[in-house]
Amino acid sequence: MKVREIIPLYDNDLINTPPIDQNPALVYLARLGSEHSRRTQRQALEVIAYMLIGDDLLRCNWAALRYQHTQLIRSMLAEKYAPASANRMLSALRGVLKAAWRLGQMSAEEYHRAADISGVLGSSLPAGRELSPGELAALMAACENDPTPAGVRDAAIIALGYSCGLRRAELAGLNYEDYAGGKLVIRGKRSKQRTAYLVNGAARAISDWLAIRGSAPGALFYPINKGGVLIRRRMTTQAIYNLLAKRGSEAGIKGFSPHDLRRTFISDLLEAGADIATVAKMAGHDSINTTARYDRRPEQAKQKAAGLLHVPYRGRYPVQNPSQCQPEASYPARRKK
Repeated sequence: MKVREIIPLYDNDLINTPPIDQNPALVYLARLGSEHSRRTQRQALEVIAYMLIGDDLLRCNWAALRYQHTQLIRSMLAEKYAPASANRMLSALRGVLKAAWRLGQMSAEEYHRAADISGVLGSSLPAGRELSPGELAALMAACENDPTPAGVRDAAIIALGYSCGLRRAELAGLNYEDYAGGKLVIRGKRSKQRTAYLVNGAARAISDWLAIRGSAPGALFYPINKGGVLIRRRMTTQAIYNLLAKRGSEAGIKGFSPHDLRRTFISDLLEAGADIATVAKMAGHDSINTTARYDRRPEQAKQKAAGLLHVPYRGRYPVQNPSQCQPEASYPARRKK
């Protein structure tokens, strides 16, 4: 039996349109610390609402959810999404149920029963990839070849994204006052602050940008129009995404996403021997388990271990990728029959 057959979807008891200030989903979203989190979790709740009633979250009677509903949602999410995505969506659902309880729309027993949802087990490979030193150099070269102020600004953004492991929202949220004496104050998720230190090329890149930007208080990075004129307001996260995608295209880097700078920051530090607890603090991770997902050393160890095995097959066609094959001389001679 499929999970969809356990209980009928589009239950009329689950359809209701409470006032905005009494909607548990909106109350939960309002408590989140960043616009990115609100947008991400709202999308999750829209998916869950559609599963339940075939409509948006504003019409879902979240306070009417019971254990059988939440278990159905868990099963459907586990079928459709990767474990990390499913668990993030279940976290949003638990948050809405708690908001319904705090609003007096559910009893304590109803809340605890409905929120008793186990996480989805399993793991998946981290999305994205790390950039090679050559690709990082190509990104910087693309900026240096641009003689406009945008080239200097973009080089500084890339330098901070890689050397400090900044998220797009963190880059957009930086202020001029956050940088002094080589130290940068970063405001991360849930308004948590951490510090980063700019050295060598990163320090030179931000120094060049500040020479153009000036010392006016406010946003550290400004939009720049096609005429090279600075527009003195804060850049959006989408604008930062677009400029990084543009520089990646100019550098000829395929499959590049802005978050790859952050992945490369973590991976390179771990590979260089930095303590994982220190790297977790530098990246703004609450748990070193999150940081460990970026560690590429286990994959390199597995690749090295795979080379210890020998499959006695010589092949009959020219090798497509010689680097993956041992030289012919290393194979033992075949025994004659």
